[in-house]
Amino acid sequence: MRLVFAGTPEVALPSLDAIAASGHELLAVVTRPDAPAGRGRHLVRSPAGAWADERGIEVLTPEKPRDPEFQQRLRDLAPDCVPVVAYGALVPPSALEIPKFGWINLHFSLLPAWRGAAPVQHAVLHGDEVTGASVFELEAGLDTGPVYGTVTDQIRFNDTSGDLLGRLAHEGAGLLVAVLDAIESGTARAHPQPRDGISLAPKVTTDDARIRWSDPAFAVDRRIRACTPAPGAWTTLRGERLKLAPVRPIANGPHLEPGELRVERTQVLAGTATTPVQLGEVRAAGKKPMAATDWARGMRIEAGEKLA
Repeated sequence: MRLVFAGTPEVALPSLDAIAASGHELLAVVTRPDAPAGRGRHLVRSPAGAWADERGIEVLTPEKPRDPEFQQRLRDLAPDCVPVVAYGALVPPSALEIPKFGWINLHFSLLPAWRGAAPVQHAVLHGDEVTGASVFELEAGLDTGPVYGTVTDQIRFNDTSGDLLGRLAHEGAGLLVAVLDAIESGTARAHPQPRDGISLAPKVTTDDARIRWSDPAFAVDRRIRACTPAPGAWTTLRGERLKLAPVRPIANGPHLEPGELRVERTQVLAGTATTPVQLGEVRAAGKKPMAATDWARGMRIEAGEKLA
C-alpha cells in the first residue's frame, strides 16, 4: 500500500524500520515541527523526521494537522493509509477522511485501558501486571476507535516506563505491519472497544513525579519507576531538588519515619509509610548522577534528616 507515516519521538522508529522492510511504499513522514533543544536552544528535527531525512523521504511538519496546506499535500500524495505512532497532535475529521483506509494508530495499552498520552507510565504507576499494545482506527474521540489487533506483555517487577515502552515499541511494530498487510489483503477486521474497563492516562507532569514519602514502599517504588526516564522522579533535601533513579523496597528494614534517611556503609535507606526503600542513583541539581552512598558521604547526612 501507499503509506504516509505520522510519528515524532524515538519510540516511533521501530515501526518506521518495520514499515521500510515490509514492502509497503512509504511516501512521506508527518512529524511535529522542529523544536529547540540543548543549551544553545537550536532547532532540532524530531527522531522520526531525522529518520526520514537520512533516507531521502519527504518530511511534513504542519503546526496543526488541520492546516489547509498540509491537508492538500496529503491529498496530493494520495496514501491508502496513514499509520500513526506517538504523533503528538489531534487529527481532525477533515484529515482522517483523506486516506482510503483512514489513519490507524499503534497505542501502547490494551484498549480501552489507559486511553491518553501516557499509557505506559500509568500502567506502571498503578501496578498493572499485564499490558500491551493495540492497533486501532483513529476517530474523533480520544483513543476510542475500533481495534484491529493487540499484543500483550508482562510488566516485570523492576520495569521502568522506559524499559516497558522500549519492548512495546518493537512488539507493536510487528503488529502494526501485520494489520497493514491485512488491510491490503482485505482480511482486516476492526472490533468496537468494550464499554467496560475504560481508564484514562493523561500526561504525567513534574508535580506527579514528586515522591510522596508518606505512601507505602510499593507505591513509592512504582511512582519512581513510572517516571523513569521522564519526567524524572524527584524529592528535596535542604531545599534543593534531587532526582532519584529506581529504588528497592526493603521488606525487613528498620523502622524509619516517612522520608527519614539512614546512611549505612553499603546502602542509603529512606523511610516510607511502611518499610524503607534503598536508594539507587541520586542526581543533585547541576550534578551528574552518582551512587546514593557516594552522594550521602558528600552531603554528610545527619541522623534523622528527612527528604521532603
